[in-house]
Amino acid sequence: MKNLGKIFLIIFLIPHAIYAGVTASVDSKNVQLGDMVTYSLDLSGEDIKRPNIYNICGNDVISTGSSTSINVINGKYQKSYVLSYKFMPKKSCTIKPINVEIDGKTETTQPVDIVVSKTVSTKDSDFSLTLSSDKKEVYVGEPFELKLVFRQKNSAEAVDSKFIAPTLKGFWVKGESKPVRVQDGAFTNTTIIYKMAPQREGKLDITSAQMKIASRANTRDSWGVFMPNIKWKSYFSNELSIIAKPLPENVKLVGDFTIQAKVNTTAVNANEALNVNIEVLGDGNLEDIKSFKPYIDGVSVFDEKIVISGNQLTQKIAFVADGDFTVPAFSLKYFDLKTKSVKIISTKEIKIKVNNAKPKQELNIKRDETQKPREVKEIVKKEFDILMLSVVFALGLACGIIIMLLKPARLFSKEKKLNLKDHRMLLVKLLPFKEDEEVKKIVDILENNIYSKDKKAIDKKVLKEIIKKYEIT
Repeated sequence: MKNLGKIFLIIFLIPHAIYAGVTASVDSKNVQLGDMVTYSLDLSGEDIKRPNIYNICGNDVISTGSSTSINVINGKYQKSYVLSYKFMPKKSCTIKPINVEIDGKTETTQPVDIVVSKTVSTKDSDFSLTLSSDKKEVYVGEPFELKLVFRQKNSAEAVDSKFIAPTLKGFWVKGESKPVRVQDGAFTNTTIIYKMAPQREGKLDITSAQMKIASRANTRDSWGVFMPNIKWKSYFSNELSIIAKPLPENVKLVGDFTIQAKVNTTAVNANEALNVNIEVLGDGNLEDIKSFKPYIDGVSVFDEKIVISGNQLTQKIAFVADGDFTVPAFSLKYFDLKTKSVKIISTKEIKIKVNNAKPKQELNIKRDETQKPREVKEIVKKEFDILMLSVVFALGLACGIIIMLLKPARLFSKEKKLNLKDHRMLLVKLLPFKEDEEVKKIVDILENNIYSKDKKAIDKKVLKEIIKKYEIT
């Protein structure tokens, strides 16, 4: 009943001039980083078009609200609206004026300044978030640990929480530990460890992590009555920078590795697949290791995708041949962090016996020893005929050149183009240029399409560029 009396007082007793307008305000102009700010528009008029506001000072609007009141002034009704927008400013800014159409006219708000100061965490703060790294300078690909610690006072009440991880652009995230909670006197520390490695050289920045905490708060409504509410506040960690140094001698790998190649047999039948399993173990940038697929003359080689699990890399390679062959040694070149030197490790060659192998055919050129000596006259006559043929050929060639010069338009007949559908011929033509990375990709696809049922498409545009580049006919 007390509230009802207040309503009548506001409607009938408070004198107001009837007007149309808009005013802007914030619940606090000086806030700390992580505090929520409420931006309000107080609108008065009959016909109001509500503005669409999704972003304030470069920050997304988190939530919106509205309330409506009706005033009776001198027997006339006047509507008033209050539109509220909650956002979280990350730095000091000025909210620009906003245009609102009221009763057919455009009304403009005044600008509003907001000052944002950094939150100063102390040992007794209810909540805090910190980032730390075990290394400040690393080589490209070198693993290091990023530690995130969230500290909460046991007496601090939190209704809800939301964690936003830091941005880790330019890094491989090799692993993330499960949260570990430890009691530390009046506080509880929650720790997460990220195992990471830089992808490129230079200064790499790690942005702040963020923890949103919801707590209970009492606020007054428009009538001055306390109401229970939920208030969100964000806590930010510090930022970090990691200096990534380039590896020496153009080495791509860094760490400590071992490598081995395994086969289940060293004897297979002709045209039967031999599977080789390659395994690399170690702590380093396994992600930069490329396929071990080798090229062996007369042997078809098929590689599967590399699989990485933790500190283990595996790859399966199949070899198909109709004769004895040798699986070559597979090697790795890397920078050893312990010795600060470049090392090369490799497997051993594996000789493979192929049963029922097809014998290799040797090309023998035999001379015809049965030819009898000819008479001098016949030899002279034959030499004369050859001379005459040479003269006729030379004259014909000269005439052809003259025709080409006089009538070039008739010259150009369609040249026989290389058949791009003949994968075997393409393979033969491209093999001499296999050192080219683009050519190697095409060769791998051609070998797959020739010897496997699983056909792969060839990028014809790239293929034509290669043919043009190396003048392949």
